[in-house]
Amino acid sequence: MEWTSALPFDARPLVEPVDRNVVRAYVQRLRAGGRAPKAAPAAVVVAVVVGVVFLVMFANIAVGILGSFWELARDGGGGSPAGILFAVFPIFFLVVIVGLVVVVAVKLFRGASGERWYRLDRFAQANGMTWHAESPAPPLPGMIFGLGHGRRATDILRGSEPRFVEFANYRYTTGSGKNQTTHQWGYVAVKLSTPLPHIVLDALGNNALFGSNLPASFDREQRLSLEGDFDRYFALYCPRGYESDALYLFTPDIMARFIDNAAALDVEIVDDWLFLYAKRDFSTLDPATWAWLFAAVAALLDKFAQWERWRDARLADIAVPTAHPAVAAGPAPALPFAAPTAALRPPPGVAPQGRRLTRRVPWGTIALFGGFVLFWLVLQSGFFGGILSALFSR
Repeated sequence: MEWTSALPFDARPLVEPVDRNVVRAYVQRLRAGGRAPKAAPAAVVVAVVVGVVFLVMFANIAVGILGSFWELARDGGGGSPAGILFAVFPIFFLVVIVGLVVVVAVKLFRGASGERWYRLDRFAQANGMTWHAESPAPPLPGMIFGLGHGRRATDILRGSEPRFVEFANYRYTTGSGKNQTTHQWGYVAVKLSTPLPHIVLDALGNNALFGSNLPASFDREQRLSLEGDFDRYFALYCPRGYESDALYLFTPDIMARFIDNAAALDVEIVDDWLFLYAKRDFSTLDPATWAWLFAAVAALLDKFAQWERWRDARLADIAVPTAHPAVAAGPAPALPFAAPTAALRPPPGVAPQGRRLTRRVPWGTIALFGGFVLFWLVLQSGFFGGILSALFSR
Protein backbone atom coordinates (compact mmCIF):
# COMPACT_ATOMS: atom_id res chain seq x y z
CA MET A 1 0.00 0.00 0.00
CA GLU A 2 1.12 3.57 -0.62
CA TRP A 3 1.23 4.94 2.93
CA THR A 4 0.77 8.50 1.72
CA SER A 5 -2.06 10.91 1.04
CA ALA A 6 -1.93 9.87 -2.64
CA LEU A 7 -4.06 6.84 -1.80
CA PRO A 8 -6.49 7.72 1.00
CA PHE A 9 -7.86 5.09 3.35
CA ASP A 10 -11.04 3.61 1.82
CA ALA A 11 -13.20 1.38 4.04
CA ARG A 12 -16.35 1.42 1.90
CA PRO A 13 -15.91 -2.13 0.53
CA LEU A 14 -16.13 -3.46 4.10
CA VAL A 15 -19.62 -2.09 4.77
CA GLU A 16 -21.43 -1.20 1.55
CA PRO A 17 -24.19 -3.56 0.27
CA VAL A 18 -23.18 -6.44 -1.99
CA ASP A 19 -25.09 -8.54 -4.50
CA ARG A 20 -25.22 -12.19 -3.40
CA ASN A 21 -25.17 -13.39 -7.00
CA VAL A 22 -21.99 -11.40 -7.59
CA VAL A 23 -20.47 -12.89 -4.44
CA ARG A 24 -21.41 -16.41 -5.51
CA ALA A 25 -19.80 -15.93 -8.93
CA TYR A 26 -16.73 -14.41 -7.27
CA VAL A 27 -16.28 -17.44 -4.99
CA GLN A 28 -16.61 -19.78 -7.96
CA ARG A 29 -13.85 -17.87 -9.77
CA LEU A 30 -11.67 -18.00 -6.66
CA ARG A 31 -12.01 -21.76 -6.34
CA ALA A 32 -11.53 -22.33 -10.05
CA GLY A 33 -8.38 -20.20 -10.01
CA GLY A 34 -6.97 -21.89 -6.91
CA ARG A 35 -7.07 -18.70 -4.82
CA ALA A 36 -9.37 -20.21 -2.20
CA PRO A 37 -9.74 -23.64 -0.58
CA LYS A 38 -11.68 -26.12 -2.69
CA ALA A 39 -13.68 -27.19 0.32
CA ALA A 40 -14.62 -25.64 3.62
CA PRO A 41 -14.07 -28.27 6.34
CA ALA A 42 -15.09 -25.80 9.02
CA ALA A 43 -18.52 -25.60 7.42
CA VAL A 44 -19.01 -29.31 7.98
CA VAL A 45 -17.98 -28.93 11.61
CA VAL A 46 -20.43 -26.07 12.08
CA ALA A 47 -23.18 -28.09 10.47
CA VAL A 48 -22.53 -31.12 12.67
CA VAL A 49 -22.52 -28.95 15.79
CA VAL A 50 -25.81 -27.35 14.77
CA GLY A 51 -27.30 -30.78 14.14
CA VAL A 52 -26.17 -32.11 17.52
CA VAL A 53 -27.56 -29.04 19.29
CA PHE A 54 -30.84 -29.54 17.47
CA LEU A 55 -31.03 -33.17 18.55
CA VAL A 56 -30.20 -32.32 22.15
CA MET A 57 -32.83 -29.57 22.26
CA PHE A 58 -35.55 -31.75 20.82
CA ALA A 59 -34.45 -35.10 22.23
CA ASN A 60 -37.33 -35.37 24.70
CA ILE A 61 -39.90 -34.42 22.08
CA ALA A 62 -38.40 -36.90 19.62
CA VAL A 63 -38.44 -39.71 22.20
CA GLY A 64 -42.08 -38.95 23.02
CA ILE A 65 -43.10 -38.98 19.37
CA LEU A 66 -41.24 -42.21 18.71
CA GLY A 67 -42.81 -43.83 21.77
CA SER A 68 -46.32 -42.79 20.77
CA PHE A 69 -45.96 -43.99 17.22
CA TRP A 70 -44.38 -47.23 18.37
CA GLU A 71 -47.29 -47.97 20.71
CA LEU A 72 -49.73 -47.08 17.95
CA ALA A 73 -47.98 -49.38 15.54
CA ARG A 74 -47.81 -52.19 18.10
CA ASP A 75 -51.33 -51.99 19.49
CA GLY A 76 -53.41 -50.49 16.73
CA GLY A 77 -51.58 -51.27 13.58
CA GLY A 78 -50.18 -54.62 14.63
CA GLY A 79 -47.79 -55.94 12.05
CA SER A 80 -49.60 -54.38 9.14
CA PRO A 81 -47.79 -52.16 6.61
CA ALA A 82 -49.62 -49.16 8.05
CA GLY A 83 -48.24 -49.95 11.51
CA ILE A 84 -44.71 -50.28 10.17
CA LEU A 85 -45.15 -46.98 8.33
CA PHE A 86 -46.30 -45.29 11.53
CA ALA A 87 -43.20 -46.63 13.32
CA VAL A 88 -40.71 -45.65 10.57
CA PHE A 89 -42.16 -42.23 9.71
CA PRO A 90 -40.91 -40.39 12.83
CA ILE A 91 -37.36 -41.68 12.27
CA PHE A 92 -37.49 -40.63 8.63
CA PHE A 93 -38.88 -37.24 9.69
CA LEU A 94 -36.02 -36.63 12.16
CA VAL A 95 -33.38 -37.64 9.59
CA VAL A 96 -34.84 -35.20 7.06
CA ILE A 97 -34.92 -32.38 9.63
CA VAL A 98 -31.30 -32.97 10.68
CA GLY A 99 -30.23 -33.15 7.04
CA LEU A 100 -31.94 -29.85 6.28
CA VAL A 101 -30.26 -28.23 9.27
CA VAL A 102 -26.85 -29.45 8.10
CA VAL A 103 -27.43 -28.23 4.53
CA VAL A 104 -28.64 -24.83 5.68
CA ALA A 105 -25.69 -24.47 8.07
CA VAL A 106 -23.21 -25.31 5.31
CA LYS A 107 -24.82 -22.85 2.91
CA LEU A 108 -24.91 -20.09 5.51
CA PHE A 109 -21.27 -20.68 6.44
CA ARG A 110 -20.08 -20.72 2.85
CA GLY A 111 -22.15 -17.65 2.06
CA ALA A 112 -20.71 -15.73 5.00
CA SER A 113 -17.19 -16.87 4.13
CA GLY A 114 -17.63 -15.90 0.48
CA GLU A 115 -18.95 -12.47 1.35
CA ARG A 116 -16.07 -11.93 3.74
CA TRP A 117 -13.55 -12.87 1.05
CA TYR A 118 -15.28 -10.60 -1.45
CA ARG A 119 -15.28 -7.62 0.90
CA LEU A 120 -11.66 -8.06 2.00
CA ASP A 121 -10.47 -8.53 -1.58
CA ARG A 122 -12.20 -5.35 -2.72
CA PHE A 123 -10.94 -3.50 0.37
CA ALA A 124 -7.38 -4.61 -0.41
CA GLN A 125 -7.66 -3.43 -4.02
CA ALA A 126 -9.13 -0.08 -2.94
CA ASN A 127 -6.11 0.47 -0.69
CA GLY A 128 -3.35 -0.65 -3.05
CA MET A 129 -2.94 -4.12 -1.58
CA THR A 130 -3.62 -7.74 -2.50
CA TRP A 131 -5.74 -10.28 -0.62
CA HIS A 132 -4.98 -13.99 -0.14
CA ALA A 133 -7.34 -16.48 1.48
CA GLU A 134 -4.77 -18.45 3.49
CA SER A 135 -1.16 -19.51 3.86
CA PRO A 136 -0.29 -22.75 5.69
CA ALA A 137 2.68 -22.44 8.06
CA PRO A 138 3.94 -19.01 6.91
CA PRO A 139 7.79 -19.04 6.93
CA LEU A 140 8.24 -16.00 9.19
CA PRO A 141 10.81 -15.76 12.02
CA GLY A 142 8.53 -14.28 14.68
CA MET A 143 8.02 -16.03 18.01
CA ILE A 144 4.44 -17.16 17.27
CA PHE A 145 5.17 -18.86 13.95
CA GLY A 146 7.12 -21.95 14.98
CA LEU A 147 4.80 -23.21 17.71
CA GLY A 148 2.32 -26.07 17.81
CA HIS A 149 0.79 -27.69 14.76
CA GLY A 150 -1.93 -26.85 12.26
CA ARG A 151 -0.30 -23.45 11.75
CA ARG A 152 -2.26 -21.29 9.31
CA ALA A 153 -2.56 -17.62 8.39
CA THR A 154 -5.88 -16.51 6.90
CA ASP A 155 -7.39 -13.40 5.30
CA ILE A 156 -3.95 -12.06 4.37
CA LEU A 157 -3.60 -8.53 3.01
CA ARG A 158 -0.21 -7.57 1.54
CA GLY A 159 1.22 -4.28 0.40
CA SER A 160 4.59 -3.71 -1.24
CA GLU A 161 5.14 0.07 -1.30
CA PRO A 162 7.11 1.72 0.14
CA ARG A 163 8.04 -1.60 1.79
CA PHE A 164 6.44 -5.03 2.20
CA VAL A 165 3.67 -5.11 4.84
CA GLU A 166 1.42 -8.07 5.65
CA PHE A 167 -1.74 -8.10 7.80
CA ALA A 168 -3.29 -11.46 8.72
CA ASN A 169 -5.03 -13.65 11.27
CA TYR A 170 -3.11 -16.63 12.59
CA ARG A 171 -4.00 -19.90 14.33
CA TYR A 172 -2.00 -22.79 15.72
CA THR A 173 -2.88 -25.69 17.99
CA THR A 174 -0.99 -27.12 20.94
CA GLY A 175 -1.63 -30.37 22.78
CA SER A 176 -3.61 -33.32 21.49
CA GLY A 177 -6.92 -35.04 22.03
CA LYS A 178 -9.09 -33.48 24.73
CA ASN A 179 -6.18 -31.27 25.81
CA GLN A 180 -5.94 -29.42 22.50
CA THR A 181 -5.84 -25.64 22.63
CA THR A 182 -6.19 -23.39 19.60
CA HIS A 183 -4.30 -20.11 19.88
CA GLN A 184 -5.63 -17.05 18.08
CA TRP A 185 -3.44 -14.15 16.97
CA GLY A 186 -3.49 -11.22 14.64
CA TYR A 187 -0.20 -9.96 13.26
CA VAL A 188 1.34 -7.25 11.11
CA ALA A 189 4.68 -8.09 9.47
CA VAL A 190 6.84 -5.26 8.12
CA LYS A 191 9.98 -6.02 6.10
CA LEU A 192 12.97 -3.92 7.11
CA SER A 193 15.89 -3.02 4.89
CA THR A 194 18.57 -4.26 7.27
CA PRO A 195 18.78 -6.93 9.98
CA LEU A 196 18.51 -5.63 13.54
CA PRO A 197 19.16 -7.16 16.98
CA HIS A 198 16.39 -9.30 18.42
CA ILE A 199 14.25 -6.90 20.47
CA VAL A 200 10.86 -7.57 22.07
CA LEU A 201 8.46 -4.94 23.39
CA ASP A 202 5.99 -6.68 25.68
CA ALA A 203 2.97 -4.38 25.94
CA LEU A 204 1.99 -4.18 29.61
CA GLY A 205 -1.59 -3.13 28.87
CA ASN A 206 -2.60 -6.47 27.33
CA ASN A 207 -0.92 -8.80 29.80
CA ALA A 208 -2.86 -11.58 31.50
CA LEU A 209 -3.46 -11.99 35.22
CA PHE A 210 -0.26 -13.99 35.73
CA GLY A 211 2.00 -11.93 33.49
CA SER A 212 2.82 -11.61 29.81
CA ASN A 213 0.46 -13.00 27.18
CA LEU A 214 3.37 -13.72 24.83
CA PRO A 215 4.07 -17.39 24.04
CA ALA A 216 7.74 -16.98 25.07
CA SER A 217 9.43 -15.63 28.19
CA PHE A 218 12.87 -14.06 28.23
CA ASP A 219 15.72 -13.84 30.70
CA ARG A 220 15.03 -10.92 33.04
CA GLU A 221 18.65 -9.79 32.79
CA GLN A 222 17.90 -8.77 29.20
CA ARG A 223 15.24 -6.25 30.20
CA LEU A 224 16.28 -2.66 29.52
CA SER A 225 14.71 0.35 31.20
CA LEU A 226 14.22 3.39 28.96
CA GLU A 227 13.65 6.99 29.88
CA GLY A 228 10.35 8.82 30.24
CA ASP A 229 7.04 6.96 30.39
CA PHE A 230 8.07 4.16 28.06
CA ASP A 231 8.42 1.62 30.89
CA ARG A 232 4.79 2.24 31.85
CA TYR A 233 3.67 0.86 28.50
CA PHE A 234 6.30 -1.66 27.40
CA ALA A 235 8.84 -4.05 28.87
CA LEU A 236 11.77 -3.94 26.43
CA TYR A 237 14.09 -6.94 26.09
CA CYS A 238 17.34 -6.84 24.11
CA PRO A 239 20.33 -9.22 24.02
CA ARG A 240 22.98 -8.60 26.66
CA GLY A 241 25.65 -6.27 25.33
CA TYR A 242 23.19 -4.56 22.94
CA GLU A 243 21.81 -2.02 25.42
CA SER A 244 23.50 0.94 23.67
CA ASP A 245 22.20 -0.33 20.31
CA ALA A 246 18.64 -0.46 21.67
CA LEU A 247 19.02 3.10 22.94
CA TYR A 248 20.18 4.16 19.47
CA LEU A 249 17.13 2.50 17.87
CA PHE A 250 14.58 3.70 20.42
CA THR A 251 15.15 7.42 20.51
CA PRO A 252 12.56 9.58 22.35
CA ASP A 253 10.64 10.37 19.16
CA ILE A 254 10.39 6.69 18.20
CA MET A 255 9.35 5.75 21.74
CA ALA A 256 6.61 8.38 21.51
CA ARG A 257 5.37 6.84 18.24
CA PHE A 258 5.09 3.41 19.84
CA ILE A 259 3.30 4.77 22.91
CA ASP A 260 0.82 6.80 20.86
CA ASN A 261 0.07 4.22 18.18
CA ALA A 262 1.01 0.72 19.36
CA ALA A 263 0.64 0.66 23.16
CA ALA A 264 -1.92 -2.17 22.89
CA LEU A 265 0.33 -4.28 20.65
CA ASP A 266 3.26 -6.54 21.40
CA VAL A 267 6.24 -5.80 19.16
CA GLU A 268 9.07 -8.04 17.99
CA ILE A 269 12.08 -7.06 15.89
CA VAL A 270 13.88 -10.13 14.60
CA ASP A 271 16.27 -10.41 11.65
CA ASP A 272 14.98 -7.92 9.07
CA TRP A 273 11.35 -8.02 10.21
CA LEU A 274 9.18 -6.04 12.59
CA PHE A 275 6.05 -7.76 13.93
CA LEU A 276 3.03 -6.33 15.72
CA TYR A 277 0.99 -8.93 17.62
CA ALA A 278 -2.32 -9.10 19.47
CA LYS A 279 -4.48 -12.02 20.64
CA ARG A 280 -7.36 -11.01 18.39
CA ASP A 281 -8.14 -10.98 14.68
CA PHE A 282 -6.61 -8.12 12.72
CA SER A 283 -8.07 -8.92 9.31
CA THR A 284 -11.74 -8.20 9.95
CA LEU A 285 -14.69 -6.37 8.39
CA ASP A 286 -14.44 -3.65 11.04
CA PRO A 287 -13.31 -0.31 9.53
CA ALA A 288 -12.17 0.97 12.94
CA THR A 289 -9.71 -1.91 13.32
CA TRP A 290 -8.20 -1.26 9.91
CA ALA A 291 -7.98 2.49 10.54
CA TRP A 292 -6.10 1.80 13.78
CA LEU A 293 -3.67 -0.67 12.18
CA PHE A 294 -3.01 1.52 9.13
CA ALA A 295 -2.37 4.51 11.37
CA ALA A 296 0.03 2.50 13.55
CA VAL A 297 2.04 1.24 10.57
CA ALA A 298 2.10 4.66 8.89
CA ALA A 299 3.33 6.28 12.12
CA LEU A 300 6.24 3.84 12.37
CA LEU A 301 7.31 3.64 8.72
CA ASP A 302 8.75 7.10 8.46
CA LYS A 303 11.03 6.40 11.45
CA PHE A 304 12.63 3.29 9.97
CA ALA A 305 15.22 5.31 8.00
CA GLN A 306 17.16 5.85 11.22
CA TRP A 307 17.08 2.12 11.97
CA GLU A 308 18.46 1.34 8.52
CA ARG A 309 21.59 3.35 9.32
CA TRP A 310 22.35 1.13 12.31
CA ARG A 311 25.35 -1.19 12.02
CA ASP A 312 26.64 -3.79 14.45
CA ALA A 313 30.12 -2.68 15.54
CA ARG A 314 30.91 -6.31 16.36
CA LEU A 315 31.09 -6.99 12.61
CA ALA A 316 33.71 -4.27 12.01
CA ASP A 317 36.45 -6.84 11.44
CA ILE A 318 34.57 -8.11 8.41
CA ALA A 319 34.79 -4.75 6.63
CA VAL A 320 38.47 -5.06 5.65
CA PRO A 321 39.09 -4.01 2.03
CA THR A 322 41.06 -6.31 -0.24
CA ALA A 323 43.10 -5.32 -3.28
CA HIS A 324 41.69 -5.98 -6.69
CA PRO A 325 43.35 -9.09 -8.22
CA ALA A 326 44.66 -7.04 -11.15
CA VAL A 327 46.75 -4.76 -8.92
CA ALA A 328 47.35 -6.94 -5.89
CA ALA A 329 50.88 -7.87 -6.97
CA GLY A 330 52.04 -4.36 -7.92
CA PRO A 331 53.12 -1.45 -5.74
CA ALA A 332 50.46 0.71 -4.16
CA PRO A 333 49.84 3.75 -6.37
CA ALA A 334 50.49 7.18 -4.88
CA LEU A 335 47.34 9.18 -4.16
CA PRO A 336 47.04 12.94 -4.55
CA PHE A 337 45.05 13.04 -1.29
CA ALA A 338 45.28 11.58 2.18
CA ALA A 339 43.20 8.40 2.70
CA PRO A 340 41.00 8.33 5.81
CA THR A 341 42.39 6.34 8.70
CA ALA A 342 39.04 5.69 10.43
CA ALA A 343 37.67 2.16 10.32
CA LEU A 344 35.27 1.31 7.53
CA ARG A 345 31.58 1.05 8.37
CA PRO A 346 30.55 -2.52 9.27
CA PRO A 347 28.36 -4.34 6.77
CA PRO A 348 24.63 -4.82 7.41
CA GLY A 349 23.90 -7.69 9.74
CA VAL A 350 23.90 -8.76 13.38
CA ALA A 351 26.58 -10.69 15.24
CA PRO A 352 25.45 -14.15 16.43
CA GLN A 353 25.05 -13.06 20.08
CA GLY A 354 22.53 -10.41 19.08
CA ARG A 355 20.34 -12.44 16.75
CA ARG A 356 18.16 -14.10 19.38
CA LEU A 357 17.14 -13.30 22.92
CA THR A 358 17.84 -15.87 25.62
CA ARG A 359 14.67 -17.66 26.66
CA ARG A 360 13.86 -17.93 30.35
CA VAL A 361 13.09 -21.29 31.92
CA PRO A 362 9.76 -20.91 33.76
CA TRP A 363 10.92 -22.56 36.99
CA GLY A 364 7.94 -21.23 38.95
CA THR A 365 5.45 -22.83 36.58
CA ILE A 366 7.42 -26.08 36.53
CA ALA A 367 7.54 -26.18 40.35
CA LEU A 368 3.80 -25.45 40.61
CA PHE A 369 2.95 -28.17 38.10
CA GLY A 370 5.28 -30.59 39.85
CA GLY A 371 3.60 -29.83 43.18
CA PHE A 372 0.17 -30.60 41.74
CA VAL A 373 1.44 -33.88 40.26
CA LEU A 374 3.03 -34.86 43.56
CA PHE A 375 -0.15 -34.01 45.46
CA TRP A 376 -2.23 -36.09 43.02
CA LEU A 377 0.12 -39.06 43.38
CA VAL A 378 -0.09 -38.86 47.17
CA LEU A 379 -3.89 -38.79 46.99
CA GLN A 380 -3.91 -41.81 44.68
CA SER A 381 -1.65 -43.73 47.04
CA GLY A 382 -4.18 -43.49 49.86
CA PHE A 383 -1.58 -42.00 52.21
CA PHE A 384 -3.93 -39.34 53.60
CA GLY A 385 -6.75 -41.86 53.90
CA GLY A 386 -4.57 -44.09 56.06
CA ILE A 387 -3.64 -41.19 58.33
CA LEU A 388 -7.29 -40.12 58.74
CA SER A 389 -8.37 -43.69 59.49
CA ALA A 390 -5.66 -44.00 62.12
CA LEU A 391 -6.71 -40.72 63.73
CA PHE A 392 -10.44 -41.52 63.89
CA SER A 393 -9.88 -45.07 65.07
CA ARG A 394 -8.31 -43.85 68.32
